[in-house]
Amino acid sequence: MMQLESREHTQVMTTQVEPTPETLTSAKVAPVTSHVCHWLTPILYPLGRRVVMPLYFRKLKVTGQENIPKTGPVILAPTHRSRWDGMVIPYAAGKPETGRDLRYMVSADEVKGLQGWFIRRMGGFPVNTRHPGISSLRHGVELLRNGEALVMFPEGNIYQDGQIHPLKPGMARIALQVESGKLDTNLVIVPISIRYSELVPHWRCEASVRIGTPLKVADYCTKSAKKSALLLTNDLETAMRKLDKENVLS
Repeated sequence: MMQLESREHTQVMTTQVEPTPETLTSAKVAPVTSHVCHWLTPILYPLGRRVVMPLYFRKLKVTGQENIPKTGPVILAPTHRSRWDGMVIPYAAGKPETGRDLRYMVSADEVKGLQGWFIRRMGGFPVNTRHPGISSLRHGVELLRNGEALVMFPEGNIYQDGQIHPLKPGMARIALQVESGKLDTNLVIVPISIRYSELVPHWRCEASVRIGTPLKVADYCTKSAKKSALLLTNDLETAMRKLDKENVLS
């Protein structure tokens, strides 16, 4: 699910767009679909966990896995520091650890060639980050309403300066759309900090993943859509900053 590391800041997720309930429900567009290939995942998960990750990283520490719900809709919201994040997240929160298949909203630029073939079969689906299509956002809402676990990077880009950058409002708006569209959805957002011992990860560096306490989206549905999205985005950013400070490599 990755290419060779690049120093370029790469846009990878839909959190740069600002969907509204109207655009997510009324637009007539070609549908986006995704699926998990259940003959491939039993091969790739052990290969990644037992071969790729131990060979590349000298040490990879994961804490807080108990904070990921075993059932029900959840958005996993990691910091984004490297293309390696695409393998670190399944290592830390994928089916061997949580019993859950993960879905990924990824840049359309990454869903090409051999890499794209694997991404699509591991639950990924594309979004055009330059001109976001409403069908991709709608598919994300559909997955969450069906109780899936969806990975989205709320900072929007890869940042290799070791800092938390302002979060995009799109994730909160999608989450609020899910929660407001169905009673008792119980959607939660789980903040995740990924840190590497080097700003640009390299062979035999260390990595640490710290998974934080979930935020209940229903707690933010008491105000207007705009105010609720702003409050949820701010609280998630605060939680991610605190989590990232606590995520110390040792």
